[in-house]
Amino acid sequence: MPPKKPVLALPTSTQEPTLSASHSKMIIKLLFPRGFCAGVYRATSALSTALERYGAPIYVYHEIVHNKWVVEYFRQKGAVFVNSLDDIPDGSVTLFSAHGVSPQIEKQAKQKKLQYVDASCPLVQKVHREAKRFVQQGYTVLLIGHPHHDEVVGVQGEAPDKIFIVKTKESIDSLPLTAHDKVAYITQTTLSLDESTTIIEYLKSRFPNIVGPKIKDICYATQNRQNAVKMAARKYHQKNLIVKAVIVGSSNSSNSIRLKEIAQEQDISAFLIDSPADINSDDFTNVDVVLLSAGASAHESVVQQVVEYFQSTFNASVEEERICEENTSFPIPTMP
Repeated sequence: MPPKKPVLALPTSTQEPTLSASHSKMIIKLLFPRGFCAGVYRATSALSTALERYGAPIYVYHEIVHNKWVVEYFRQKGAVFVNSLDDIPDGSVTLFSAHGVSPQIEKQAKQKKLQYVDASCPLVQKVHREAKRFVQQGYTVLLIGHPHHDEVVGVQGEAPDKIFIVKTKESIDSLPLTAHDKVAYITQTTLSLDESTTIIEYLKSRFPNIVGPKIKDICYATQNRQNAVKMAARKYHQKNLIVKAVIVGSSNSSNSIRLKEIAQEQDISAFLIDSPADINSDDFTNVDVVLLSAGASAHESVVQQVVEYFQSTFNASVEEERICEENTSFPIPTMP
């Protein structure tokens, strides 16, 4: 059974829209897939279940997902978000975020006798397993990703002296490795498809014998949301229309940032927003089409608030643009 989707009563915008009848031609293209992925449903459902079962406070190591409004919702319900296990009283009920943790964090949790729930996305857990397998086979592992991102920090923690983070060609060239060394690569799950492909091709040119995972590490949800934005941007940009994109997501969400960048790469002006309060109506004067999507950690209720804003402010009509279907679901982790 798929996890129950938590209904988050997120704050509504305090911005008062002003109807402008002259913009009645605006169309909102509501892209699908968008918003919460299966891993985020799993993590937020786990936290909701823990709060219901054990009551507040429930400690969460790092933000449960990288989204301002989701984090604030759970904070109001009694979740306490920390960046160090030292800030959690021994024996407390604790959740690890969807981004995963290193073995060192799990060890410390056991030492503190924390009753912990690992809400890591199963696809992130897969990357951890790949990292360990390659290291055990004697490879130096190159982790394509963004330094300091929670997911990347956790994966590198599997073998800090054998896993190196690479993001650019320059970072690859600076590695103390030769073309004949035994090298493998893995990738952060939320990268841009184009970005990872470029780096992988360069790795193959530098290390002819490099190996990688049989299945691409970039998760299905990341791929689908990026494909939807790219295809829609190309489609409507070619129609000589004034097109802009709005991505619902927080500025610390890697996959949300990628969606904005993908739209911009198609010569579409794009805006990353947490809520309708972040929208400047002047930016959408005389716009024909607004492509509306959301990062994998952004809740659908905020997307609907954005739709309502454009309907009220610009008398916009709404049409859903479906690129593909998603049927993946993950059961919530076992409670302690």
